[in-house]
Amino acid sequence: MDISEAAFESLVEEALGQLPEQLTVGLDNLIFVIEDEPEDGSDSLGWYEGTALTERDQYGYGQLPDRIVLFRGPLTRMCRHEDQLFEEIWVTLLHELGHYHGIEEDALHELGWG
Repeated sequence: MDISEAAFESLVEEALGQLPEQLTVGLDNLIFVIEDEPEDGSDSLGWYEGTALTERDQYGYGQLPDRIVLFRGPLTRMCRHEDQLFEEIWVTLLHELGHYHGIEEDALHELGWG
């Protein structure tokens, strides 16, 4: 699927606005980033970089923010139309926010979040 960077960013913003409040309330020191491709050459749709809330001891001042990265290339290649792309972005955001909250990979899949 071919989509401009601006249109992709708009879909990400829309998806962020439609995430469940229980996952977005109280987000702290977390940024959302869009990159074209994963550095490892994989087809990963997204990545969480940071320390899950469940594993944090003292955290805050002076620490770099955690990051949720969405990879535009793999996401657009797997989708045929904008509605499908929006759904994949939304599920990928859910998945990565799940990691931020300390939910393990198997549990995320059981929830239907990737």
